[in-house]
Amino acid sequence: MRCVIARYPFDLSKSGVLASMKGVTPEIVTGESVTIGRRRYPVKQVGEVVTRQDRRDFTGSEVIRAMTRLGFTCHTRPDAAPVRVSAPLQTSSALLGAACLGG
Repeated sequence: MRCVIARYPFDLSKSGVLASMKGVTPEIVTGESVTIGRRRYPVKQVGEVVTRQDRRDFTGSEVIRAMTRLGFTCHTRPDAAPVRVSAPLQTSSALLGAACLGG
């Protein structure tokens, strides 16, 4: 498939992307990501490895568009456990050493 990333045309294939990413250790995902094989990579890392360009030269949306067209699963944000936020009264009671009610 022909796609344009950072104003340069690339001929990408699913097997070519899989071969390029083979043996590459995924970085910590903090934003958009792509699942390649059984691993989840940041889109900027995938773009850098596949195009051999600096990460500052392209946007994540360009890589996501190309990877989606190739059939890879793209994610908009990392999976995170829900964060429980306590009420100010519960926080102050806990700081004073009282048992936290309802939490």
